[in-house]
Amino acid sequence: MAYYRSLGEVPPVRHTVFRSDTGDLYYEELMGEEGFSSDSSLLYHRHIPSAVVGARRWELPDQTLTPNAPLLPRHLRLHDLADATTLAETDAVRGRRLVLGNEDVRISYVVAGGTSPLYRNALGDECVYVEAGEAVVETVFGALPARQGDYVVIPRATTHRWVVEEGREVRLYAIEANSHIAPPKRYLSQYGQLLEHAPYCERDLVGPSEPLHVEETDVDVYIKHRSPAGVTGTIHTLPHHPFDVVGWDGCLYPYTFNIADFMPITGKVHQPPPVHQVFEGKNFVICNFVPRKVDYHEKSVPVPYYHSNVDSDEVMFYVGGDYEARKGSAIGLGSISFHPGGHPHGPQPGAIEASLGKDYFDETGVMVDTFRPLQLGEAGLATEDKAYASSWSGGRWLA
Repeated sequence: MAYYRSLGEVPPVRHTVFRSDTGDLYYEELMGEEGFSSDSSLLYHRHIPSAVVGARRWELPDQTLTPNAPLLPRHLRLHDLADATTLAETDAVRGRRLVLGNEDVRISYVVAGGTSPLYRNALGDECVYVEAGEAVVETVFGALPARQGDYVVIPRATTHRWVVEEGREVRLYAIEANSHIAPPKRYLSQYGQLLEHAPYCERDLVGPSEPLHVEETDVDVYIKHRSPAGVTGTIHTLPHHPFDVVGWDGCLYPYTFNIADFMPITGKVHQPPPVHQVFEGKNFVICNFVPRKVDYHEKSVPVPYYHSNVDSDEVMFYVGGDYEARKGSAIGLGSISFHPGGHPHGPQPGAIEASLGKDYFDETGVMVDTFRPLQLGEAGLATEDKAYASSWSGGRWLA
């Protein structure tokens, strides 16, 4: 989004000679989207940013995807993935386990207790939701503190690492796109400013601190990138640490937005999911459901009506409170409900009656809707509650 920032030292005129006090030349790097036709920033490095002294293959965690066949709604318990015995050795990059994915987006989960290596996703932007804990995301633009409830939006090809304090843990829900991730276009003016009807504004977006200065040599950077087979990994060894930026300016950089700063849009009767939208990418949207006053018509039904999203798969990650539409089911915090297009879904039996007369919902959830069918990753298969599909029929299931 076109929201200009400038940090550190930059020359008065772009694309001109820029030297240190000792006369050393700084190296200008343009980081831009869509072939010089969209948002960009200029970064000024102490060393040549394209220098590489070694390369080897990075064997990614299992990226296998299994079709959702037979077509079923599914309940996945992500907290079952945590392993206390390996927490200190698990980091926020290499420890991610694939839950769901398609050609446009991959959703992973990790409980990390260690600091990650330097990492760059060359496939697309990342939007990482911090379910619990805290970390510092160090980037070529500067450092971003990340706390519970933060969305950490990291543009494609931004070199960064997740720093977790020793003895602590952070739970991360990683949404990795094959495109860019940005606020919905309907929230933006023609020049990129968030409009008055948007449920958040620029004040709510937290950008990086001053640029970092790290002097190290022969440093590894883990890179996810495109290949004929889909996603693959490479490790580049750089002669100098990439955190050598003296300054930058522009409209492309990582930032955080906390879910608690989202201003919910409510109505006289139940509002559809687009009012909860926070970001979008190619062929998918991200929405969040936050504590809010609910419908004020005297005969309103506060929980969702049964709906069949014929063009979408819906993934809801339950992260706080008590989600009204799922009361009476086994779904709790750390659960995912996955409702595929082609199957109508809605409240659990009894949830409609229980919601009548309610004027406030205390619930927090992160939802991803995709326009192409999702498949199950190894972590999704490993955490499935197989009784969920029969929860609307009292547990009755024909073998």
